[in-house]
Amino acid sequence: MRMSTTVRDPPLPATPAAGPAAARAPFYGAVPVFDGFERVVDPSLYVPVPDDWAVCLTDVVSSTAAIAAGRYREVNIAGLAAIAAVANALGDQEFPFVFGGDGASIVLPAGELAIAREALAATAAWVRDDLALELRTALVPVAAIRAAGLDVRVARFAASPAVTYAMVSGGGLAWATTRMKAGEFAVPPAAPGVKPDLTGLSCRFSEMPNERGIVLSLIVEPLPGADPGRFAALLREIFVLADLDGAARRPLPGGDALAAWPPKGLGIEARARRRRGGSLFMSRLKLAAETLFAWAIFRFRIRIAGFDPTRYLAEAAANSDFRKFEDALRMTIDCPPAVADGIEARLRAAKAAGIARYGLHRQAAAVVTCFVPSVFAADHVHFVDGASGGYTAAAAALKA
Repeated sequence: MRMSTTVRDPPLPATPAAGPAAARAPFYGAVPVFDGFERVVDPSLYVPVPDDWAVCLTDVVSSTAAIAAGRYREVNIAGLAAIAAVANALGDQEFPFVFGGDGASIVLPAGELAIAREALAATAAWVRDDLALELRTALVPVAAIRAAGLDVRVARFAASPAVTYAMVSGGGLAWATTRMKAGEFAVPPAAPGVKPDLTGLSCRFSEMPNERGIVLSLIVEPLPGADPGRFAALLREIFVLADLDGAARRPLPGGDALAAWPPKGLGIEARARRRRGGSLFMSRLKLAAETLFAWAIFRFRIRIAGFDPTRYLAEAAANSDFRKFEDALRMTIDCPPAVADGIEARLRAAKAAGIARYGLHRQAAAVVTCFVPSVFAADHVHFVDGASGGYTAAAAALKA
């Protein structure tokens, strides 16, 4: 299974709507792939999705309070669960999605919407029953987004040879999220006890302490009416200031991140893997044995049955989703405080100039939540967030 995420970019010139989608969505597989993340601001890379597609959305209610109570792992796993549920329900099919820390956006063709609705309802029920959190879910037609004067356009960024992440522009996902939070297009949770297939969903990495000073989570979005060219230029400046090949870097899930046993997320993953009606104790026991075995393999770099732990960790770093565009730039990076100060000063000036608004959050470490359908394939995906607030805290700062 090849995975792709979803991000959104600055406002772009209007483009005619695409034609009808086929049942198995060949549209997305035909979207050209680009490399070099700085190209994310190029409007020519984005293609409008077909009119009969829809956006599936999730959002953890009161996520800021849950994170303040130390439940960031539960919030992240709840945010990622819908992506895993839909991926497992659809099988070997690429589709655009974005993980936002406390929620997700998934863009699908008409032929898959019945499956998606069932997966969303089951995911909300599982989050309610097993994590004691409330997960909003919605299914918003792209036609409704376009009727509101906005759009959903996708591009595909190659994070590595094995993984592409979708970038999404046009303002449509932001509009759809606002409508979801207002109670529109809602998908009600399934009955108690209903559970989606969450195979591959995990949170086994330990927190990853910074190596360069701080872990910075930031969100930058255009102010209403801002000139798209000025906003794109601002993001290019941010990329230069971040200097990801020099002073800053992605938080890397190295060998030490798997050095602790049992993993802190064992109880959460046991709930995700427990089958309907199954024993949580037996699920924890089985997972404890499995993670102990995995810990030994990574600790002593043991190659077994074609699995190479050193290669896996290199793939995890290359595949990690630490930067994205979702009608706003989102990044979580490990950087010196001076780099964070420079980025914040530039964003403060951009806000005063009417170009963008922003939210920043500084923390000591990062955390990774993973979707690994198979440890033997190279396309496992790893979603980076700050370990004490991350994107959720940055979003709260942006709104404030």
